[in-house]
Amino acid sequence: MAHDVDMVVRNGRIVDGTGAEAFEADIAISGGRIVEVGTLSVRGRDEVDAQGLVVTPGFVDIHTHYDGQVTWADRLIPSSSHGVTTVVMGNCGVGFAPCRPDQHEMLIGLMEGVEDIPHPVLVDGLPWTWETFPQYLDFLATRRYDMDICAYVPHAPVRVYVMGQRGADREPATPADLEQMARIVREAVAAGAMGFSTSRTFFHRSADGKSTPSFEAADDELMALAQALKASGKGVMQLISDFDDPEQTYALLRRLVQRAGRPLSVSLLEGGYGPMTLRWHDVLDWAAEATSAGLPIKAQVLSRAIGVMLGHELTLNTFYTCGSYVKLAQLPFDEKIRELKRPEVRARILAESADPDPTIVLGRLAREFDHMFLLGDPPDYEQPVGQSIAARAKRLAVSPEELAYDLMLERNGRNNLYVTLCNYEHGSLDSSLGMMRHPGSVLGLGDGGAHCGTICDGSYPTFMLTHWVRDRTRGERLLLPAVVKLLSCDTARAVGLEDRGLIAPGYKADLNLFDLDRLHLHAPEVAHDLPSGGRRLVQRADGYTATIVSGAVVYRGGVPTGLLPGRLVRGPQAPALH
Repeated sequence: MAHDVDMVVRNGRIVDGTGAEAFEADIAISGGRIVEVGTLSVRGRDEVDAQGLVVTPGFVDIHTHYDGQVTWADRLIPSSSHGVTTVVMGNCGVGFAPCRPDQHEMLIGLMEGVEDIPHPVLVDGLPWTWETFPQYLDFLATRRYDMDICAYVPHAPVRVYVMGQRGADREPATPADLEQMARIVREAVAAGAMGFSTSRTFFHRSADGKSTPSFEAADDELMALAQALKASGKGVMQLISDFDDPEQTYALLRRLVQRAGRPLSVSLLEGGYGPMTLRWHDVLDWAAEATSAGLPIKAQVLSRAIGVMLGHELTLNTFYTCGSYVKLAQLPFDEKIRELKRPEVRARILAESADPDPTIVLGRLAREFDHMFLLGDPPDYEQPVGQSIAARAKRLAVSPEELAYDLMLERNGRNNLYVTLCNYEHGSLDSSLGMMRHPGSVLGLGDGGAHCGTICDGSYPTFMLTHWVRDRTRGERLLLPAVVKLLSCDTARAVGLEDRGLIAPGYKADLNLFDLDRLHLHAPEVAHDLPSGGRRLVQRADGYTATIVSGAVVYRGGVPTGLLPGRLVRGPQAPALH
């Protein structure tokens, strides 16, 4: 190459996303694309020294809920703090388009209930300058971000848009309803939707406790949406199900892929909170068999326990339904902590009933002491059961409630506890390891942008690198090239983004530069940076020297550079031309 290029990343240890061993090389970038990889003499207008650093493709997170955040923010934190350069939102059948003007509150309530995004945040943050899904995408196309964004068209808003209250009440769709829904999906995909998403889980409920509109939608309704993808000739499907009748669910998903002729991914968990979790090996085997038979299906899995955080600043804690605690809930934080430290208040709360309805899942979680841990800082996501609150309380000869109460008051009331809901049934992450290694799986379920006061799993890329590659002591680890492939190439291919996820000529110049020895994942912490001062959990990381999107450095040492090259990606992207 005789001419200058925009950027050269020099002397890095390249882990290219293919799963191959690392190699030393330079990377030349022009026009937002990688143009050459090797020992290069060409000079870049911007020279980046990667000596001693690992250089990987940017990470692709295919399961997020930034549908609201992208309308008011340009930095998609926490994902952008962890090397993510492309996200797919609109998962689980929830989102904010299409939406008629009189349905705004309905969709806000649904997102509030399903994804724990505070109601005032959505009321004050969403500009509602759209009605249809193409209009929503057009609005997003005017904005700039620290990463690329993609979106599914979500089933619940489509259903409510077409059927109104009948759709919200989960009444059967008429043939005319199905025709309109299919038309909306076709128009959305033509405008740039990645496909469609839907939810069939009992656990997804609106803020008023009602099941999501797509729950128990008839098979012919899902088939109509699948047929819309077939007519479009592109796109993928994303679904969450309880697998309450596994064989029936398998058959339905196969029929959907047959009808659409398009790939599908389905959420997969292990644990005691749903029938699907008891047969995760079977689900993965079945997905791999379906794919081998020409019906591409993947199970989305998470690399650590799916758990919730408990604390006085958060949505849940062990005492959140106790009468005396409820009376203190609206006090300013510091005043509430002072009250909770009073011996008589402590005694009164500990004597009260925890939950008037113990059948409610969240109420059960708040007292799951056998699966509850002090997460710590740095956070330890794989603690033996001997470190659970129940086990520690037994050794101390106190009740688990007493220990939880006292621990949460430490650090000026900001100590958080961690309950492992799924993927930790046997007290280790061996099930997550088995899931990740299985050919029927793909990484997902980080839920960036959602569960603001309960979960912060959008940090899982850094956890993959620190825990699974470098630090794990309770079992096998994973090799760095394999982990990078899981985080970049595999996730990109799963949703049809074939122009990214690899370091090779022609591919999008999305890169991470980091010092593997210095990578450090901080404990989740509360930030009040959402509209109306809304709070959310965020999780920082150290050790990322640079994150590059479309050939522009968006973060140096974790600090924003001010550049926002991220854009809306309209639909699947063709493979790079070498």
